[in-house]
Amino acid sequence: MPQVLIIDDDPTIQVILRKILSDQGYDVGVASNGLEGIKQARKLRPALIICDWLMPLMDGLAVCRHIKTDPELSTVFFILLTSRGAIEDRVHGLDNGADDILTKPFELSELKARVRAGLRLHQVNQDLQAQKRLLESEFSEAAEYVRSLLPKPLSGSVTIDSRFVPSQHLGGDCFDYYWLDPDYLAIYLLDVSGHGLGAALPSISVLNMLRSQSMDGVNFYQPSHVLTALNEAFQMDSQNDKYFTIWYGVYNRVKQQLIYSSAGHPPALLLHRTTDQGIQSTQLKTTGMPIGMLPDTRFTDQRCDLDASSLLYVFSDGVYEIFRDDNDLWGFDAFVALLINEQEAINQLGLDYILDHVKALNTKAILDDDLSLLRISFSAD
Repeated sequence: MPQVLIIDDDPTIQVILRKILSDQGYDVGVASNGLEGIKQARKLRPALIICDWLMPLMDGLAVCRHIKTDPELSTVFFILLTSRGAIEDRVHGLDNGADDILTKPFELSELKARVRAGLRLHQVNQDLQAQKRLLESEFSEAAEYVRSLLPKPLSGSVTIDSRFVPSQHLGGDCFDYYWLDPDYLAIYLLDVSGHGLGAALPSISVLNMLRSQSMDGVNFYQPSHVLTALNEAFQMDSQNDKYFTIWYGVYNRVKQQLIYSSAGHPPALLLHRTTDQGIQSTQLKTTGMPIGMLPDTRFTDQRCDLDASSLLYVFSDGVYEIFRDDNDLWGFDAFVALLINEQEAINQLGLDYILDHVKALNTKAILDDDLSLLRISFSAD
């Protein structure tokens, strides 16, 4: 049976309310002042509280604020009992968290109806909270599944470390790297428009399609062929208006050469050390609209040579589109400067050094966008 708590310093009101509500089949608890009422509420976890406004030690408004700010009691339906009939008093009570206000002297039929209505609303709230917990659990399970699809760090002649931080439980970023054969390594990172489940599903579809190499007639060693095939398969008109950007590269271990193509994606950043100018950076990007926007988009390939000092960073725009306290955008150039100027610290502490820096700049509890980051180093065999 529903638990109801009465908080009132008037013994007569206590007796009347307890009898009325007990006769209605409710389990009724009683407290004689605000402090005792809060203790009883924490002990009984009632579905509904009827609390007098004017009481010694702590008035009804203070009790209401305590109840509503307690995460374990915040869904309790709170009826404030008062002899104040002015509109401004009712507004003041509701503004302080009361769910309903009953004015003395009250009609018994009205009291019973208000209690029934409050308990119905409390039950609806409980059902919604249970559904919310179920959805959160399912989203967490889905997020774990997405994470399980991402590749583990790679070691050997090519070393790859990665980080993935979705802005929500699920994100639209996805990446992968795997050897097409003993001499050729495919590397890609994509970013689906939007966030959440709607963005995660197409990113998983792309990952599975590329990993299984299930697109007939596609040369997976030639990035522009891969992007063309993806553009044909994922037109936004048939993908709930979703499109995505992608950077795709293939590394030739023997020639130490990288061939790459991109579709609306931020440039990958190649760092290499020179004897006279220190660390230099090269942006690796080709022209091309995001995948899914236009069916006849053309994609091109570019090549570059690598050596043992080369470091390649591939990332989504969530790593640098960070708004600081002054609402100023940190931006791509600042991110590049961080990679160059803090390379020694990054070498020692890894990608967590970059993530800690980004999170320190961010003014919100979560990032505005999904963040993905790959760091790839090469060594001569």
